[in-house]
Amino acid sequence: MSSDNSQKTLPFGEFIALLAFLMSLVAMAIDAVLPAMGQIGHAYQVENVNDLQLLVGVLFAGLAIGQLIYGPISDSAGRKPAIYLGLLTFLVGSLISVFADDYNTMLLGRFIQGVGVSGPKVVAVALVRDQFQGREMARVMSFVMAVFIVVPAIAPSLGAGILYIAGWREIFSSFVLLTAVIFLWFALRQPETLAKEKRIPLSLRNIWRGSKETLSNPIARAYTFAAGLIFGAFVCYLSTAQLLFKDIFQVDVLFPLFFAILALFVGVASLVNGRLVMKFGMEQLATRAMQGMVTLSSGFVALLWLSGGEVPLWLFMVFTALIFACIGLLFGNMNALAMQPLGHIAGIASSVIGAVSTFVSMIFGGLIGQAYNGTLYPLFIAFALLALGALLITAPVRSAVSLEQANETK
Repeated sequence: MSSDNSQKTLPFGEFIALLAFLMSLVAMAIDAVLPAMGQIGHAYQVENVNDLQLLVGVLFAGLAIGQLIYGPISDSAGRKPAIYLGLLTFLVGSLISVFADDYNTMLLGRFIQGVGVSGPKVVAVALVRDQFQGREMARVMSFVMAVFIVVPAIAPSLGAGILYIAGWREIFSSFVLLTAVIFLWFALRQPETLAKEKRIPLSLRNIWRGSKETLSNPIARAYTFAAGLIFGAFVCYLSTAQLLFKDIFQVDVLFPLFFAILALFVGVASLVNGRLVMKFGMEQLATRAMQGMVTLSSGFVALLWLSGGEVPLWLFMVFTALIFACIGLLFGNMNALAMQPLGHIAGIASSVIGAVSTFVSMIFGGLIGQAYNGTLYPLFIAFALLALGALLITAPVRSAVSLEQANETK
């Protein structure tokens, strides 16, 4: 099904929309399930409520492992075959979840979904890097993220709607339908972006060489681990969001609405970033966003302490929305900064960057998620410390990045 003509390009708006839908499968697979976690736990008689976080955790484990697979495949066979494989794997995992008779089988299906959805996620970044670089890549990724974030904004509502009308198994059935639609759209409309003469034979030696080059590059390494820390904070929120709103603020039925409001701040910030990055550059925006995240999170922890651990819902929403705006500025810029020096091995580099950052986020997100104790302290202390860690990791390479961007604009 792959295109024979790698010179054709999709209209810019459609390209952005298609990439957003490809990457949105990750968000859909996570967020649409959140309203159903309680019913899934009841159906499988899950006794420990924190064990329900595994519905998110094992998907991220599959996502981390899967990303190591698809980049080398895409560098060897082309971008389109790698995405086909990922979509089909995700479809199989969704079918397993639909028909799972016990919780372990459900978790197996979720793991396979993670392995599958890592294909579109990682290869979509390589698709962008094939055609754009530097600030232009950051701009494109920001627009993709702005469209993509609509999915986590509406996914809990969609999941809740399906849950109300049909039941939780039909949420996974909807994944099958969505995957089929995206598969056909991608197959029929998106040309191959990696010319045959630029492909790298698939071998362990080439994979090792590309992985070593990626992690040996100080800029790529720093922003990869920094992205993992920032996304780890976001994973922590995702895995505890429903419990947090229900236990602390007694918000149950309206949870999808509040979730959507916060998610939209990530999307709006990503859209604004697409404009700002051309003027101020990736490094400056990323640094200011990390500093803002540290300041806001630390300030909220101080307010929690002064108020005896309890704050009104509106204050929580204001601070979280501002923190999420910082995260929205970081998503597109972190990826572009890490990928900037590695365009000649975009597939393998995207795999390694995606796998390492996801693995880091999974570790921190999982540990902090398990530390949930019915208060807001673990989440916001994590926001502050992880953002501070990202700032410290990227500090040694910022001057080099600034020099590269200055040369790029000449």
